[in-house]
Amino acid sequence: MTQTAILPQWTANKIVGLFDHAILHPMFTDAEMLAQIEALLPYPIASVCIKPYAVAMAVKALEGTAIAVGTVIGFPHGSSLPAIKAAEAEQAFLDGASDVDMVVNVGKVMSGDWEFVRRDIGAVLAVARRHKGILKVIFETDYYKDDEPKIMLCRICSELGVDFVKTSTGFGFVKQADGTMGYKGATEHDIKLMRQHCPPGIGIKPSGGVRSLDDALKFIALGATRLGTTSTQLIHRQALERLAGSRDSAATPPGESGNGY
Repeated sequence: MTQTAILPQWTANKIVGLFDHAILHPMFTDAEMLAQIEALLPYPIASVCIKPYAVAMAVKALEGTAIAVGTVIGFPHGSSLPAIKAAEAEQAFLDGASDVDMVVNVGKVMSGDWEFVRRDIGAVLAVARRHKGILKVIFETDYYKDDEPKIMLCRICSELGVDFVKTSTGFGFVKQADGTMGYKGATEHDIKLMRQHCPPGIGIKPSGGVRSLDDALKFIALGATRLGTTSTQLIHRQALERLAGSRDSAATPPGESGNGY
Protein backbone atom coordinates (compact mmCIF):
# COMPACT_ATOMS: atom_id res chain seq x y z
CA MET A 1 0.00 0.00 0.00
CA THR A 2 1.26 3.50 -0.83
CA GLN A 3 2.34 5.41 2.25
CA THR A 4 0.55 8.65 3.00
CA ALA A 5 3.01 11.47 3.64
CA ILE A 6 2.99 13.27 6.97
CA LEU A 7 2.66 17.02 6.48
CA PRO A 8 5.35 19.04 8.32
CA GLN A 9 2.94 20.29 10.98
CA TRP A 10 1.66 16.80 11.83
CA THR A 11 3.97 15.44 14.50
CA ALA A 12 3.31 12.07 16.14
CA ASN A 13 1.81 13.75 19.19
CA LYS A 14 -0.43 16.02 17.13
CA ILE A 15 -1.81 13.03 15.23
CA VAL A 16 -2.69 11.03 18.36
CA GLY A 17 -4.02 14.26 19.89
CA LEU A 18 -7.07 13.71 17.66
CA PHE A 19 -7.73 10.23 19.04
CA ASP A 20 -10.61 8.99 21.13
CA HIS A 21 -9.10 5.68 22.25
CA ALA A 22 -11.94 3.15 22.55
CA ILE A 23 -12.04 0.70 25.47
CA LEU A 24 -15.46 -0.76 24.74
CA HIS A 25 -15.17 -4.48 24.12
CA PRO A 26 -17.87 -6.20 26.22
CA MET A 27 -15.39 -8.78 27.55
CA PHE A 28 -13.00 -6.24 29.09
CA THR A 29 -12.83 -6.53 32.87
CA ASP A 30 -12.24 -3.56 35.17
CA ALA A 31 -8.62 -4.64 35.62
CA GLU A 32 -8.10 -4.83 31.86
CA MET A 33 -9.65 -1.42 31.29
CA LEU A 34 -7.47 0.14 34.01
CA ALA A 35 -4.39 -1.48 32.52
CA GLN A 36 -5.23 0.01 29.12
CA ILE A 37 -5.74 3.45 30.65
CA GLU A 38 -2.38 3.23 32.41
CA ALA A 39 -0.68 2.24 29.15
CA LEU A 40 -2.20 5.31 27.45
CA LEU A 41 -0.90 7.84 29.98
CA PRO A 42 2.25 8.73 27.97
CA TYR A 43 0.18 9.63 24.91
CA PRO A 44 -1.53 13.04 24.52
CA ILE A 45 -4.81 11.60 23.20
CA ALA A 46 -8.02 13.63 23.26
CA SER A 47 -10.02 11.13 25.29
CA VAL A 48 -10.62 7.61 26.44
CA CYS A 49 -14.04 6.30 25.36
CA ILE A 50 -15.04 3.70 27.92
CA LYS A 51 -18.06 1.57 28.80
CA PRO A 52 -20.77 3.61 30.57
CA TYR A 53 -20.57 1.92 33.96
CA ALA A 54 -16.81 2.55 34.07
CA VAL A 55 -16.87 6.33 33.53
CA ALA A 56 -16.29 7.19 37.20
CA MET A 57 -13.46 4.66 37.39
CA ALA A 58 -11.79 6.15 34.31
CA VAL A 59 -12.19 9.71 35.60
CA LYS A 60 -10.41 8.74 38.80
CA ALA A 61 -7.65 6.90 36.91
CA LEU A 62 -7.06 9.93 34.65
CA GLU A 63 -7.19 12.56 37.39
CA GLY A 64 -4.46 15.13 36.92
CA THR A 65 -4.02 14.40 33.21
CA ALA A 66 -5.31 16.30 30.17
CA ILE A 67 -7.05 13.18 28.81
CA ALA A 68 -10.84 13.52 28.80
CA VAL A 69 -13.29 10.70 29.48
CA GLY A 70 -16.07 9.87 27.05
CA THR A 71 -18.64 7.12 26.84
CA VAL A 72 -21.33 5.72 24.58
CA ILE A 73 -25.10 6.16 24.65
CA GLY A 74 -27.67 3.73 23.21
CA PHE A 75 -24.73 1.52 22.29
CA PRO A 76 -24.36 -0.28 19.98
CA HIS A 77 -27.77 -0.48 18.28
CA GLY A 78 -29.39 2.87 19.11
CA SER A 79 -32.78 1.38 19.86
CA SER A 80 -33.41 2.78 23.34
CA LEU A 81 -36.16 5.34 23.79
CA PRO A 82 -35.03 8.99 23.64
CA ALA A 83 -35.77 9.41 27.34
CA ILE A 84 -33.56 6.44 28.18
CA LYS A 85 -30.71 7.80 26.07
CA ALA A 86 -31.09 11.15 27.79
CA ALA A 87 -30.98 9.44 31.20
CA GLU A 88 -27.83 7.53 30.15
CA ALA A 89 -26.21 10.80 29.12
CA GLU A 90 -27.24 12.50 32.35
CA GLN A 91 -25.60 9.79 34.43
CA ALA A 92 -22.48 9.84 32.27
CA PHE A 93 -21.99 13.56 32.80
CA LEU A 94 -22.71 13.24 36.52
CA ASP A 95 -20.02 10.55 36.67
CA GLY A 96 -17.52 12.94 35.11
CA ALA A 97 -17.65 12.30 31.35
CA SER A 98 -17.06 15.27 29.08
CA ASP A 99 -18.01 13.53 25.81
CA VAL A 100 -20.89 11.23 24.87
CA ASP A 101 -21.15 9.31 21.59
CA MET A 102 -24.79 8.39 20.92
CA VAL A 103 -26.05 5.91 18.34
CA VAL A 104 -29.00 7.03 16.23
CA ASN A 105 -32.09 4.84 16.06
CA VAL A 106 -31.11 3.01 12.88
CA GLY A 107 -34.57 1.51 12.29
CA LYS A 108 -36.16 4.95 12.48
CA VAL A 109 -33.58 6.32 10.05
CA MET A 110 -34.31 3.52 7.61
CA SER A 111 -38.04 4.16 8.06
CA GLY A 112 -37.58 7.82 7.22
CA ASP A 113 -39.13 8.92 10.53
CA TRP A 114 -37.05 12.06 10.64
CA GLU A 115 -39.12 13.77 13.33
CA PHE A 116 -38.38 10.88 15.71
CA VAL A 117 -34.70 10.95 14.75
CA ARG A 118 -34.55 14.69 15.42
CA ARG A 119 -36.25 14.25 18.79
CA ASP A 120 -33.94 11.36 19.69
CA ILE A 121 -30.76 13.32 18.98
CA GLY A 122 -32.20 16.48 20.50
CA ALA A 123 -32.95 14.73 23.79
CA VAL A 124 -29.31 13.82 24.29
CA LEU A 125 -28.06 17.15 22.96
CA ALA A 126 -30.15 19.00 25.57
CA VAL A 127 -28.43 17.02 28.33
CA ALA A 128 -25.00 17.62 26.83
CA ARG A 129 -25.61 21.35 26.60
CA ARG A 130 -26.83 21.53 30.18
CA HIS A 131 -23.58 19.93 31.33
CA LYS A 132 -21.41 21.84 28.83
CA GLY A 133 -20.44 18.49 27.34
CA ILE A 134 -19.67 17.29 23.83
CA LEU A 135 -22.11 15.23 21.75
CA LYS A 136 -20.98 12.99 18.90
CA VAL A 137 -23.73 11.34 16.85
CA ILE A 138 -22.97 7.87 15.46
CA PHE A 139 -24.70 7.15 12.14
CA GLU A 140 -23.61 3.48 11.82
CA THR A 141 -22.99 4.05 8.13
CA ASP A 142 -22.67 0.36 7.20
CA TYR A 143 -26.41 -0.12 7.55
CA TYR A 144 -27.48 2.22 4.74
CA LYS A 145 -27.52 1.07 1.12
CA ASP A 146 -27.36 4.59 -0.33
CA ASP A 147 -26.31 8.08 0.71
CA GLU A 148 -29.70 9.71 1.30
CA PRO A 149 -30.11 8.61 4.95
CA LYS A 150 -26.58 9.79 5.75
CA ILE A 151 -27.22 13.14 4.07
CA MET A 152 -30.45 13.56 6.05
CA LEU A 153 -28.63 12.74 9.28
CA CYS A 154 -26.00 15.35 8.43
CA ARG A 155 -28.77 17.88 7.81
CA ILE A 156 -30.52 17.16 11.10
CA CYS A 157 -27.27 17.19 13.08
CA SER A 158 -26.29 20.47 11.41
CA GLU A 159 -29.63 22.08 12.19
CA LEU A 160 -29.48 20.93 15.82
CA GLY A 161 -25.85 21.99 16.18
CA VAL A 162 -24.25 18.81 17.52
CA ASP A 163 -20.48 18.81 18.05
CA PHE A 164 -19.45 15.85 15.88
CA VAL A 165 -20.90 13.37 13.45
CA LYS A 166 -19.34 9.92 13.55
CA THR A 167 -19.41 7.00 11.14
CA SER A 168 -19.57 3.84 13.19
CA THR A 169 -19.65 2.05 16.53
CA GLY A 170 -17.05 -0.54 15.57
CA PHE A 171 -19.56 -3.22 16.56
CA GLY A 172 -22.09 -3.00 13.71
CA PHE A 173 -21.50 -6.40 12.15
CA VAL A 174 -24.31 -7.29 9.78
CA LYS A 175 -25.15 -10.44 7.82
CA GLN A 176 -23.90 -10.26 4.25
CA ALA A 177 -25.50 -11.79 1.12
CA ASP A 178 -23.38 -14.92 1.51
CA GLY A 179 -24.51 -15.40 5.12
CA THR A 180 -21.24 -14.27 6.71
CA MET A 181 -21.00 -11.39 9.17
CA GLY A 182 -19.17 -8.36 7.80
CA TYR A 183 -18.30 -4.81 8.70
CA LYS A 184 -16.53 -1.94 6.91
CA GLY A 185 -16.58 0.89 9.42
CA ALA A 186 -15.27 4.26 8.29
CA THR A 187 -14.77 4.75 4.54
CA GLU A 188 -13.29 7.57 2.48
CA HIS A 189 -16.62 7.99 0.72
CA ASP A 190 -18.52 8.54 3.95
CA ILE A 191 -15.99 10.98 5.41
CA LYS A 192 -16.12 13.04 2.20
CA LEU A 193 -19.92 12.93 2.28
CA MET A 194 -20.15 14.00 5.92
CA ARG A 195 -17.67 16.82 5.44
CA GLN A 196 -19.57 18.02 2.38
CA HIS A 197 -22.95 18.05 4.12
CA CYS A 198 -21.97 19.44 7.53
CA PRO A 199 -20.80 22.99 8.25
CA PRO A 200 -17.19 23.60 9.32
CA GLY A 201 -18.23 23.99 12.95
CA ILE A 202 -19.27 20.34 13.19
CA GLY A 203 -16.42 17.88 13.60
CA ILE A 204 -16.11 14.65 11.63
CA LYS A 205 -15.12 11.44 13.41
CA PRO A 206 -14.27 8.28 11.47
CA SER A 207 -14.41 5.21 13.66
CA GLY A 208 -14.14 1.51 12.92
CA GLY A 209 -11.07 0.39 10.98
CA VAL A 210 -8.67 3.22 11.92
CA ARG A 211 -5.80 0.85 12.62
CA SER A 212 -2.68 2.38 11.06
CA LEU A 213 -0.91 5.66 10.49
CA ASP A 214 -1.98 5.63 6.84
CA ASP A 215 -5.61 5.19 7.90
CA ALA A 216 -5.34 8.16 10.25
CA LEU A 217 -3.57 10.42 7.74
CA LYS A 218 -6.02 9.50 4.98
CA PHE A 219 -9.00 10.56 7.07
CA ILE A 220 -7.30 13.69 8.41
CA ALA A 221 -6.64 14.76 4.82
CA LEU A 222 -10.35 14.28 4.05
CA GLY A 223 -11.40 16.58 6.90
CA ALA A 224 -11.61 14.36 9.99
CA THR A 225 -11.15 16.32 13.21
CA ARG A 226 -11.33 13.42 15.70
CA LEU A 227 -10.65 9.70 15.17
CA GLY A 228 -11.90 6.66 17.02
CA THR A 229 -9.29 3.91 17.33
CA THR A 230 -7.86 1.17 19.50
CA SER A 231 -4.42 1.49 17.88
CA THR A 232 -2.98 4.60 19.55
CA GLN A 233 0.37 3.10 20.50
CA LEU A 234 0.92 1.48 17.10
CA ILE A 235 0.03 4.62 15.15
CA HIS A 236 2.22 6.80 17.35
CA ARG A 237 5.16 4.44 16.82
CA GLN A 238 4.55 4.34 13.06
CA ALA A 239 4.50 8.15 12.96
CA LEU A 240 7.79 8.43 14.85
CA GLU A 241 9.41 5.86 12.55
CA ARG A 242 8.18 7.59 9.40
CA LEU A 243 9.24 11.02 10.64
CA ALA A 244 12.66 9.61 11.52
CA GLY A 245 12.91 8.12 8.04
CA SER A 246 12.04 11.48 6.51
CA ARG A 247 14.79 13.16 8.50
CA ASP A 248 17.28 10.52 7.42
CA SER A 249 16.55 11.29 3.77
CA ALA A 250 16.78 15.08 4.05
CA ALA A 251 18.89 17.49 6.08
CA THR A 252 17.22 18.83 9.20
CA PRO A 253 16.62 22.59 8.74
CA PRO A 254 18.62 24.90 11.04
CA GLY A 255 16.95 25.48 14.38
CA GLU A 256 14.83 22.29 14.16
CA SER A 257 15.27 19.86 17.02
CA GLY A 258 14.57 16.90 14.75
CA ASN A 259 12.53 14.94 17.29
CA GLY A 260 9.24 13.34 16.27
CA TYR A 261 7.12 15.14 18.81
